[in-house]
Amino acid sequence: MDQENRAKQFMPFDALKGFRDALAAKERVVVSKRDLSEEQREEIGRKLLQIRPKDMITAEYFHKGEYLRITGMVLKVDICGRLLKIVDTEIAFLDIVDIY
Repeated sequence: MDQENRAKQFMPFDALKGFRDALAAKERVVVSKRDLSEEQREEIGRKLLQIRPKDMITAEYFHKGEYLRITGMVLKVDICGRLLKIVDTEIAFLDIVDIY
């Protein structure tokens, strides 16, 4: 028996494909989007105006019932479209909670 086939016999058996993913989705805690004060919105707006493409930043944002944090290089700041693109992630300005 060759090495690859021999290794396969020791792999864990997953009788219910996708079941683990479904359980993980159920375990996720869904939260509602919190409202920012006017001061917080203005501060985020000032930070967004200072960001340039190729800057390394960390942004905290709301997406599908949870708050996420992404760190990476800014590819685009679209003031007209109100979008911030960090690596492959596009974030609407309204969803941004903080920028570091």
